[in-house]
Amino acid sequence: MEKNAPHAVTTATDDAAQLPQIHELRNPGMELDLDWVASVQANTSAIERRAATISGRRSVKKDYQAAWTLKAITLIDLTTLSGDDTWGRVKRLCAKAANPVRPDILEALNMPPITTGAVCVYHDMVETAVKALEGTNIPVAAVSTGFPAGLSPLHLRLQEIRESVEAGAKEIDIVISRRHALTGNWRAIYDEMRLMREACGDAHVKAILATGELGTLRNVAKASLVCMMAGADFIKTSTGKEPVNATLPVTLVMIRAIRAYHARTGVRVGYKPAGGISKAKDALTYLALIKDELGDRWLEPDLLRFGASSLLGDLERQLEHHVTGRYSAAHRHAIG
Repeated sequence: MEKNAPHAVTTATDDAAQLPQIHELRNPGMELDLDWVASVQANTSAIERRAATISGRRSVKKDYQAAWTLKAITLIDLTTLSGDDTWGRVKRLCAKAANPVRPDILEALNMPPITTGAVCVYHDMVETAVKALEGTNIPVAAVSTGFPAGLSPLHLRLQEIRESVEAGAKEIDIVISRRHALTGNWRAIYDEMRLMREACGDAHVKAILATGELGTLRNVAKASLVCMMAGADFIKTSTGKEPVNATLPVTLVMIRAIRAYHARTGVRVGYKPAGGISKAKDALTYLALIKDELGDRWLEPDLLRFGASSLLGDLERQLEHHVTGRYSAAHRHAIG
């Protein structure tokens, strides 16, 4: 660890179902360095070649695959962001987050109870989720700032953050103004991000870049750096509502920006791929890439999350296959 880097602290609670987690001090941010931003390059063909090789070069089988599958479950932000969300659906989602794997499967694997990393909902459902998760140690994340477009007036976006925090959200997923990235107005993104970080107070902030709408991988890299400079605790690929969401090339660009920021500041920033990750094999490929590029420290819930709604069902299905040798029907692993 760098000489002046923040120290990680290991914490665990006896009454929590979660495995012990390591928590970093928050990203304080830094002054906007436009020279650094201007120097950023992205070799698209090289990035795509690197991303294309990872699934073939990094594969795990049998007990190792089961262990990585369990790890992936603890990293999920179990999410419902539909226009027809109801309080009942959110309560069922929270119950699944607290018990994501059937007890008989965990017993066969000789595993203690685990939970997902968080539950992610719209602001209107924060209070319901907080009550449903009492006693579980699972944080509630709220999507905010005019999600998913992020085009409402700034003062309303900031007030939405404050109200979500007051309702009990411990994490806020904000969306950046893509028009600023597309026009190269990095100062505007930085200033808005600083205000949003301040509005979050003690709640951790995940900056959603909406990478499918940024045009180029170079813009993705620059937006990643600017959001981290402004104090983002996580950078996140997508809202899940864009035509293209999380991809391996985008992931490679973003985690290398995280690595560069850590090398310069000593601060570890988290990463959240979201949208389109629905299969266990895809989740394990992302884990392998992050392990290769960032190391084991980034494989903990305080630095890595999967934004997903359907991924958990396939992960649990793969665990049952490992235990019984048979694939079960998807409806036996319902989310909510």
